Amino acid sequence: MKKHILKYIVSIFIITTLIGCNDFLDKEPLSQITPEVYLTEESQLAAYANGLYPDLILSHSMSGNYGIFDMDKHTDNMAERNYDNRYVPGQWKVEVNGGDWEFSKIFSCNYFFDKVMPKYEEGSISGNPDNIKHYIGEMHFLRALAYFDKLQKFGDYPIITTVLPDEKAPLIEASKRSPRNEVARFIISDLDNAITLLLDDAPGGRNRISKPSAQLFKSRAALFEGTWLKYFKNTAFVPNGKDWPGAKKDYNSGYTFPSGSIDNEIDFFLTEAMSAASAVADKIELVENNGVLQQSVSDPVNPYHDMFGSEDLSGYDEVLLWRRYDKGLGLVHGAVQQAQLGNGDVGTTRGMVNSYLMANGLPIYAPGAGYSGDDYISDVRKNRDGRLWLFLKEPGQINVLYESSEGTHATPIEIIPNITNRNYAYSFPTGYVLRKGNNYDAKHCGSTASYTASIAFRAVEAYLNYMEACYEKNGTIDGKADGYWKKIRNRAKVDPDYTKTIAATNMSEEAKYDWGAYSGNQLINPTLYNIRRERRSELIAEGLRYMDLKRWRAMDQMISTPYHIEGFKLWGPMKEWYNDKEGKTILSYGLDNTAANVSSPTLSEYLRPYEISSKSLVVGGYKWAMAHYLSPIHIQHFLITSQSNDVSTSPIYQNPGWPIEANQGAIN
Repeated sequence: MKKHILKYIVSIFIITTLIGCNDFLDKEPLSQITPEVYLTEESQLAAYANGLYPDLILSHSMSGNYGIFDMDKHTDNMAERNYDNRYVPGQWKVEVNGGDWEFSKIFSCNYFFDKVMPKYEEGSISGNPDNIKHYIGEMHFLRALAYFDKLQKFGDYPIITTVLPDEKAPLIEASKRSPRNEVARFIISDLDNAITLLLDDAPGGRNRISKPSAQLFKSRAALFEGTWLKYFKNTAFVPNGKDWPGAKKDYNSGYTFPSGSIDNEIDFFLTEAMSAASAVADKIELVENNGVLQQSVSDPVNPYHDMFGSEDLSGYDEVLLWRRYDKGLGLVHGAVQQAQLGNGDVGTTRGMVNSYLMANGLPIYAPGAGYSGDDYISDVRKNRDGRLWLFLKEPGQINVLYESSEGTHATPIEIIPNITNRNYAYSFPTGYVLRKGNNYDAKHCGSTASYTASIAFRAVEAYLNYMEACYEKNGTIDGKADGYWKKIRNRAKVDPDYTKTIAATNMSEEAKYDWGAYSGNQLINPTLYNIRRERRSELIAEGLRYMDLKRWRAMDQMISTPYHIEGFKLWGPMKEWYNDKEGKTILSYGLDNTAANVSSPTLSEYLRPYEISSKSLVVGGYKWAMAHYLSPIHIQHFLITSQSNDVSTSPIYQNPGWPIEANQGAIN
């Protein structure tokens, strides 16, 4: 039993804690290294932290075919060729083994603190004192990041701050789940420690965590919890809410909030979010957008465009933390190639495209907006928010300005969307594709792939976090929020008068295209909606959308009303793009047509990537189950912490709506 409990903890030490330390391991054989010898100097502290960077900060950096830019897939922003089972109630199931209920990264952080802090307090670690403090600060940041991942997935979670003895009783005791707000408070505390210790300018530059990175992350974590508590208040998804499963365990029975009430907790987290966000936004300016889409070598470069596809981001102050890639070291990815060709089977949705404003600040449906329609992609881009105009591609545009002998996979000229291609890496599931992440040099589409940098934290998020936290807390837009909002809109080449946008917003129209128009199956007010719209428009394809949708409780409406993911207007003039040389269409449709390659015009004028075949489980649209806001805990974790394999004796409780039974979906 004890062996199973420890399989995710003790065995991870050799694999994780010493990874990235090759420069120091050659000082003596690995088998002879002991904690007393190893964690005794500044460089070793840095190397230990290095080993956790890939898993905790940068594991997502270039994870898919389109790299970091495919992370909004399976939301209302972006759609992959294949749907996700989380939108098919009953298909996301409790499994027997595995899952994310494990503590390996947390263990690695705790091991560091157990071994390093006594030496630090006695002054026995050699090196630059400021750098030593900085690397300890990095570990506080990394542990907070590990816990934030668990908070998003599970809510309530055990708080463990030290390495546990290899004994059954204390390990089972440590499995008790702390209420989610306590987990969030622990994350904030760790980040406060990090902020105190970290340098403004990290050793080695912005490839390492810095104080501004920690402040930004603190604002994200605090905003997440503050809005979660607000929108899930009085439900089983918050402590002391109706049917909260924690109340059934004696250790959480009668729980009282540290601040006295859930409303005070909400206020605490939103206040923390505002303070941390303004600490960044007040001193970090946004990168310039000159409004130019470079289409020739004589065109001026656009720093805002290039920020997402450059090799070196050290010159972009807005980027607080980024990962460097290196072809010589074999650190490469395929994001540039896929920015030029199909986004790696991830397409932008009609809902995302429609939510962007016109350049004059009006929604596309508003009288006098000047919207040109969507018969052609070129029409969609006309006079729109500069971010859509810049990043939404249209056929005929130039993707490559600098040729290279390495550029064997470049797509120099944008092609018509290849919507009938079933090849996973080269299909265009919605017809809409982004150029975010493109680099005009063909060398980044070589056979060895590209090596542009990857952004981990960007300061504009602090502007957005402050705006939202301010309005959620106070119900008003204060002077700071007003200034931040105008700076973002000016950079986006949108009329900065957001009050004009608010006055023209029709929430019933916005609800057609944006899940964020809802919280708890209720339409929100236009001011809050436009704050959310700004966030959506600025951060598209940067991996924060699903987190936002969950904390806003923005998918309840799909429990009763399915949502149809759509792409571009296929069944209009653009259908002529798909005629062969004889003028005959290559498009084939019909739910029971085995040769179908697109959705039928009888369903919609717009391409529906998941409604091509009757075999699709979402042919009737995306649906939702309340339980899906959190992940299930798999059965093995109840068993290994129970007495005589009786799961009812485990201190762990299952998340709301999920059974403690293998191979079963959420309970309606």
